Amino acid sequence: MARHVQSLAELEVLCNQLYEGTDLAQRMQAEKVLLELIDSPECLSQCQLLLEQGTTSYAQLLAATCLSKLVSRTTPLPIEQRIDIRNYILNYVASQPKLAPFVIQALVQVIAKITKLGWFEVQKDQLIFRDIIVDVKKFLQATVDHYIIGVMILSELTQEMNLVDYSRPSAKHRKIATSFRDTSLKDILMLACSLLKELLAKPLNLQDQQQQSLAMHLLKLVLNCLNFDFIGNSADESADDLCTVQIPTNWRTIFLEPETLDLFFDLYHSLPPVLSQLALSCLVQFASTRRSLFSNPERAKYLGNLIKGVKRILENPQGLSDPGNYHEFCRFLARLKTNYQLGELVMVKDYSEVIRLIANFTITSLQHWEFAPNSVYYLLTLWQRMVASVPFVKSTEPHLLDTYAPEITKAYITSRLESVPVVIRDGLEDPLDDTATVFQQLEQLCTVSRCEYEKTCALLVQLFDQNAQNYQKLLHSSSRNPLEITVQEGGRLTYTSTDEHDAMDGELSCRVFQLISLMDAQLPRSSNEKVELAILWFLDQFRKTYVGDQLQRTSKVYARMSEVLGITDDNHVLETFMAKIVTNLKCWGRCEPVISRTLQFLNDLSVGYILLKKLVKIDAVKFMLQNHTSKHFPFLGVNDNYSLSDLRCRTTFYTALTRLLMVDLGEDEDEFENFILPLTVSFETVTQIFNNSFKQEEAKRMLIGLARDLRGIAFALNTKTSYTMLFDWIYTSYLPILQRAIELWYREAACTTPILKLMAELLQNRSQRLNFDVSSPNGILLFREASKMICTYGNQILSLGTLSKDQVYPLKLKGISICYSALKSALCGNYVSFGVFKLYGDNHFDNVLQAFVKMLLSVSHSDLLQYRKLSQSYYPLLECLTQDHMSFITSLEPHVLMYILTSISEGLTALDTIVSSSCCASLDYVVTYLFKHIAKEGKKPLRCREISQDGQRLLHFMQQNPEVLQQMMSILMNTIIFEDCRNQWSVSRPLLGLILLNEKYFSELRASLITSQPDNKREVLDQCFRNLMEGVEQNLLVKNRDRFTQNMSVFRRDMADALRCEGATEASSLDMMS
Repeated sequence: MARHVQSLAELEVLCNQLYEGTDLAQRMQAEKVLLELIDSPECLSQCQLLLEQGTTSYAQLLAATCLSKLVSRTTPLPIEQRIDIRNYILNYVASQPKLAPFVIQALVQVIAKITKLGWFEVQKDQLIFRDIIVDVKKFLQATVDHYIIGVMILSELTQEMNLVDYSRPSAKHRKIATSFRDTSLKDILMLACSLLKELLAKPLNLQDQQQQSLAMHLLKLVLNCLNFDFIGNSADESADDLCTVQIPTNWRTIFLEPETLDLFFDLYHSLPPVLSQLALSCLVQFASTRRSLFSNPERAKYLGNLIKGVKRILENPQGLSDPGNYHEFCRFLARLKTNYQLGELVMVKDYSEVIRLIANFTITSLQHWEFAPNSVYYLLTLWQRMVASVPFVKSTEPHLLDTYAPEITKAYITSRLESVPVVIRDGLEDPLDDTATVFQQLEQLCTVSRCEYEKTCALLVQLFDQNAQNYQKLLHSSSRNPLEITVQEGGRLTYTSTDEHDAMDGELSCRVFQLISLMDAQLPRSSNEKVELAILWFLDQFRKTYVGDQLQRTSKVYARMSEVLGITDDNHVLETFMAKIVTNLKCWGRCEPVISRTLQFLNDLSVGYILLKKLVKIDAVKFMLQNHTSKHFPFLGVNDNYSLSDLRCRTTFYTALTRLLMVDLGEDEDEFENFILPLTVSFETVTQIFNNSFKQEEAKRMLIGLARDLRGIAFALNTKTSYTMLFDWIYTSYLPILQRAIELWYREAACTTPILKLMAELLQNRSQRLNFDVSSPNGILLFREASKMICTYGNQILSLGTLSKDQVYPLKLKGISICYSALKSALCGNYVSFGVFKLYGDNHFDNVLQAFVKMLLSVSHSDLLQYRKLSQSYYPLLECLTQDHMSFITSLEPHVLMYILTSISEGLTALDTIVSSSCCASLDYVVTYLFKHIAKEGKKPLRCREISQDGQRLLHFMQQNPEVLQQMMSILMNTIIFEDCRNQWSVSRPLLGLILLNEKYFSELRASLITSQPDNKREVLDQCFRNLMEGVEQNLLVKNRDRFTQNMSVFRRDMADALRCEGATEASSLDMMS
């Protein structure tokens, strides 16, 4: 029973402990007690006590938080109680306008939640919660403090209406949001704009905190209106920056008035920076208004007003010294080109002056690289999109980009070079260390630099030569200058097109290849990690553009390279690539970033048959295939200087190497034996260590490395012949060593994970490589080994007991998820006849299934869905088990079967479609099995009365627990009617079986939905349900299922149309889950 807190003093002590306490245990205890308060029957009276008699703001905040949770419950409070709470809070904030701002914010949030959740509720033929705007207008007629509270209510309400609550049906949210948009949002925006005009008309006192607060809340209100998700596309916030704002057509008049834009430009110039950036944020949304809102002349006029505002800001740039204003202004400029065509921009009055101002602003911004670096993206986006549009401009007006684009390119390159000495001198953070940002900027700059490319190339050649000379002079000291030029060089090579550009790229490429020769000659005495990474990036860009299966042999890039370097075609380039790869792998063994990037480059080269045929002829490749040992390639060593995570790149190395081996391998077992000899030697060493002295750490490191190597090899062996060679090599001699390692080091995920992943890879029947000959027992032998390993790991890992939240995934759940993936591959691989095990009394299959159950029961349902890799291995495995091994499922103890069915039920609503589709399939197999059993029992004549024990057990369980299937039917119906169902076909398959098994419950569901609607809707909904089952027979044959699936598609559409209408009730009874 919850502990009921009575006294005000005790409540206030708990509030202080929760919000101000420094003792973690005390805070957690306070939180626990206060959470119990929310569930207690006295919650409302305690909240009232805190609000009316509390002496601290934290007491009032707690009351607001409790009320917010109370009104947000899935099962809502009675309508009268919610009306009382809303009216009480409105009166409370009206009588105490001087409350702490965070308390007012929290109370206003409660009003917004009540209003949203009760938006469609009716009392005495009146939509009782919609009169909020009338209530707010009373606040606007009182003091300034009341005025601010009124604006806060509208702002919070607009934000709340736009907020998607994923615990509720998305269709319900969209219906409320759409209704709010159509009935109230325009009025709120017009009200906010008129209040801002009034504010601007009076003399502004920037020292007056009340005026500042009012202006801030009004601007936030406008911004919330313009940020509203008008059409329900719920754009991903990370991709939000280049979207269009879908303003409703009936808002046209607001946008056509020039005064609207002028108002926000005036506010920007009049307000202090903390507020003027909000005005700019509003202008960003105004600039993103959808094009179709205007006719062509209207759009030109609107764009003219925007450009006039830009000019005014750039002519008075004082406000842009504030980072917030600067960032929003850069976003504003980017949106101009996102929404308007270059042909429209050049027609605007003063275009030539404005583009000059923008170019100067961009150049200044690039030169001050340390100021607001995150805003550069938007400026480069503007120029990138403008230059990309040049070929499509039909206007005769000059666009002037050929004048300004080279200046932008030059400013970017020179500013990045000039940053280097400053960074070194002052010890600043190097902007070029953020490779993701640099690469993103270079991708943008590629397009800009293609405008007047000759100028860009001339600049790069000049700077490169200059820095290369300096580098040669300073070879024996640390110089970083060539790094940046090389990175820039890489940037050039992405979007090549014409022969002239190819020739210029050849000129640039010569210099990088010369630099490679110069630097490699200095290794290992002199090295620079940053330059190496930049060179590798350049080589990868060169590969994508000039080397590949669709190579243009006549490419002009080789003309200059053959003169200077003797590189005449892609074969010579591949030789240079491979020589560079071998040099890096030899000399950079202790530098993980260079090694992993080099191996990724090798891996990219090894994909594609034509390239592989060319590569195997190169001496460097032959050397690698014959000498892949730590003597030649130090990164393959296992000494203590390497961290265990550094060994990960070995998998990539052996995948690429094995692809190269496979080109000419055929059936040559001797060649395979020679290739795998270094691994044989390592395994023999580990065997000796196990048998003798047992140097634990050394053996462990060697095994981790071997497991990673073998996984890379196994991944690339895609033919039956080559895979069989690996199997014959590993099965008798070395799998027992891996089994022993799992027994010994089960506590150490760094060791068990690579070994389990290797086993999972060996069980993958990719390209039918495990379909051994009919006389071969290899499939069964492999499964027996996998079974031993999974059972050993499962039993050992469960002995660890309870683990802390931060340890449970790395130490336990990750290993379990790999075991499940491995088991799923074995069950679905079609290379083992599992009936054989029972027939011959072999318990390996039963053991691994029992291990599956033990591991599963040690995992909570919430963890199954919370950890993506675990859910994506468990649910597909369960699908395999229900498809082919229902006798095992039905033999489980009732509590285990209940656990599995509950996990399916919870997974049906998962956002991950892999999980939800697997749950639907698993449920379908269970339901079909049960349906067929019942159908057979009904048909059996008296002479064969032996009842299927498996089916009978399942039937008995379902009769004992009818709510299990009923709940799943509710979930699926709810998904079909109210949710954005992304796997409709998958959902339809189990639903038919559920309906046929539970016809009575289905009728009840149908009746409850129909009766919850107004009388004028009921006939339409009843007809929808009749159409759903029209022509559907009492069987689960494929033809009948397909008919039901087609009906369901029409049913879903018709139900959505019927429920979308304004009159439909949106009470909780609509949600079939309740």
